[in-house]
Amino acid sequence: MTEEVNDLLEFTEMSMESAIEHLEKELVSVRAGRASISMLKNIYVDYYGINTPLQQVSNVSVVDARTLTIQPWEKAMLPVIEKSLFAANLGITPQNNGEMIRLNIPPLTEERRRSLAKQIKSIGEDAKVSIRQSRKQANTDVKKLVKGGISEDIGKDVEEKIQSLTNKYSKKTDALIGAKEKELMSI
Repeated sequence: MTEEVNDLLEFTEMSMESAIEHLEKELVSVRAGRASISMLKNIYVDYYGINTPLQQVSNVSVVDARTLTIQPWEKAMLPVIEKSLFAANLGITPQNNGEMIRLNIPPLTEERRRSLAKQIKSIGEDAKVSIRQSRKQANTDVKKLVKGGISEDIGKDVEEKIQSLTNKYSKKTDALIGAKEKELMSI
């Protein structure tokens, strides 16, 4: 096959892999009733006028399956961090004891689990849409290459390879979604 075809297949696979990486990041942010430092990765605090990630102004640790602690490097940051946690609307009330902030993760209700399962499926469907868009773009590019001079047989082979990539990444998406749903429902 020509170099153009190989580049096209490589770009398509990178695009689909990117969709999977984005899906994994989105799934990490879905709170499954367990304490995880990643729950706080998008929290920023006002550190002397600069918007700074929480992990850069404090020590965040998991005490047990349902408890996170946040110990700021400076005690003066306690109220600022607490304010940022309230503003993040995590659905968890921070408990400030003057030394550190404790976050107790409440167990999920059945209704909340079902709601999160729907959210997870929606995130998964977005990833599949992205994968299908990559396939559509690649197939359009193959048609241009066929018009540009490569043989139709090579074009058909490339389209089959693109479809097998699409199937592979769709299965990965389903596996990730299934694993997250299982985690969510087994708590």
